[in-house]
Amino acid sequence: MSAATQQTQGARERILAAAVERIASDGIDDVRIARIAMDAGVSTSLVHYHFETREALLEQALEYSFELAGDVRIGESEGDAPDHTHRLAAMVDQCLPYPGDLERDWILWVELWLRAVRHPELRPTAQRLFRRMHVWFARAIEAGIEAGEFSADADAARTADRVLAMCDGFGVRALLTELALDRARAEVWAFLAGELGVDPRMPAV
Repeated sequence: MSAATQQTQGARERILAAAVERIASDGIDDVRIARIAMDAGVSTSLVHYHFETREALLEQALEYSFELAGDVRIGESEGDAPDHTHRLAAMVDQCLPYPGDLERDWILWVELWLRAVRHPELRPTAQRLFRRMHVWFARAIEAGIEAGEFSADADAARTADRVLAMCDGFGVRALLTELALDRARAEVWAFLAGELGVDPRMPAV
């Protein structure tokens, strides 16, 4: 790859990263190209060179953020967990809006939900993330069943659907500070414990 190509790709990533931060801080409807360019340290003309329209930039910024977040979540949960139960507990934590990057990702996720309702062209981005997260959970549950750690009667696909729905529902309430994160975490784990036949006391991760 030439130096010029690397520089071009680097500028594009800086623009996307700046757009992600602006969407999280200002909301998708208030994001302005000039502000993104300033944050990324580039000219507005360079932003338009990489992205034909504001909508194209915002759509790709959301997709960039979610792909990156998915890589981080899936990568981190595959680490040194001593067993499948601890691994699943770590995955639940990655799906709740804890302060920092996870809270920012959640704000972006809510922005995407709202935007996709009004703009059908964004729905494939949301659907792709849902499918990726579903596969992630279903495979982790299947691995625990195969290892004899989870109940053999558990339905991995159905349980994955339900745990993601619970993380989304409790996560929104926690993001609004209507529900404590510890409570959200405990409720999700109580469901999983019942489905998988594991200790209802969520392990520390």
